[in-house]
Formats: sequence, C-alpha cells, structure tokens
Amino acid sequence: MDFSLALAYLPDLLRAAVTTLGLVATSLVLGIIMAGGIAAMRLSAVPWLKGPASFYIFCFRGTPLLVQIFIIYYGFGQFEFIRQSIAWVVLKDAWWCAVIALMLNTAAYSAEIVRGGIESVPYGQLEAAKACGMSPIKRFLRITAPQALAQALPAYGNEMILMVKASSLASVITVVELTRVARTMQSKTFDPYTPFLTAGLIYLIINFAITRFIKVAEWKATPYQRPPAGVSAPAAAVQSQAD
Repeated sequence: MDFSLALAYLPDLLRAAVTTLGLVATSLVLGIIMAGGIAAMRLSAVPWLKGPASFYIFCFRGTPLLVQIFIIYYGFGQFEFIRQSIAWVVLKDAWWCAVIALMLNTAAYSAEIVRGGIESVPYGQLEAAKACGMSPIKRFLRITAPQALAQALPAYGNEMILMVKASSLASVITVVELTRVARTMQSKTFDPYTPFLTAGLIYLIINFAITRFIKVAEWKATPYQRPPAGVSAPAAAVQSQAD
C-alpha cells in the first residue's frame, strides 16, 4: 500500500465519505418512517392492508438492490409521462434515485424488524395493562414500544451497517460517493490496492461508529437489564437466577 498516495487522495475520499453518509442517513430516515407504516399494515388483520404490505416486502427483499437501482434510474426515464411530470425533477438526479432505491429496500427489511420487535412483546403484559384500564396509546407507549425497541435495535444496527455497504452500489449510476472516488483513483494511478484499501478503512470507521451508537442506544433502552450499582454483572446474573 502506497501511504503517500493515500494521503494525497485522502481529502477527495473524505468529501466522498460525506456524500456516502448523507446518502445513507437520508435513506435510513425516510426508510424507517416508511417501515413503520408497512409494519402496521403487516400487523393488521385486514387482508387488503396486510396483503399489499406482504407483497411489497417479498418483492424488495427478493430482488437485488442493484436491479432496483437500475430500474429506478434507467427504467423510469423511458416513460414520457414521467419525464413530463413533476416527479422528473427528482428522478433525473442520480443522487435522489439512489436515495429512493435504498429507502425502498431498507423499508422492506426494517418493516420486518419492527414487526418482529412488536410481536416479541408478551401478550399477557398487554392483557394485564388492558385490565388495569390503560388506553391503547398508553399500552403502546409504556409497554409495547420500549420492549419492541430493545428487541429491534440489534437487528436494526445490522441493517444500518448493511446500508452503508450497499451505498457503494450508487457508484454505478454516477453518484460520486466513496467507492466511485476510489475507482477514479485506481483508474488514474493503476494501483489496485491503495484506493480500495483506503476506502475500505473509511467504511470500517463509519461502521465502527454505528456499532458504538447502537451499543449506547441498547444500553439506554434496557435500564432494567443493568446490574445494580456496586454489583458486578456476573453477580447480578447469579442473583437474578436465585430470585
């Protein structure tokens, strides 16, 4: 690895990393909002709500993200009515096409994560809360949401990491993100190692930060699992088993 070459291109790579972070953050925020609605539809007993949500999840989890990116970026522009509509303001921009593809893809996975977290809450707790006179909103906020969040966070952390790595596919539709800049470096220098090793290191740093963030979020979301002050974790586990 040529460290002098890595340092020379580091500013360009860092600027591209900012683009990658913006791409991932925008997609995740829009995706989790969309996932909440899809998960609610999946949990519904109404067939015309549950059916379309299940079909959406099946389609986006069952097809490659690269194909989805190509369809959105190259496919929609083939239709004259789309080019004449206000949607073309967004769809003619490669960055927004990548955001839309990533958003739709992560929404499918995240919806299943949210649904699994909600369904993991013991039904007996909800029945007890209902018997105590809690309204549906209070039951959700005080019982369902905290436990579902604690259950879903580890899986959603994995989804965030996968999205960071999947963002590299945006390079195929001319988005100047981290992988795209690394490929440009490689084509200019004919060095197959330094550009991609440097980019890989930056991806590692981003994903390390995400794992730390999820770890802190898990710690905040599960105060009932922390050992009492002055008691070590193994001692707390033994005491819990004894109780």
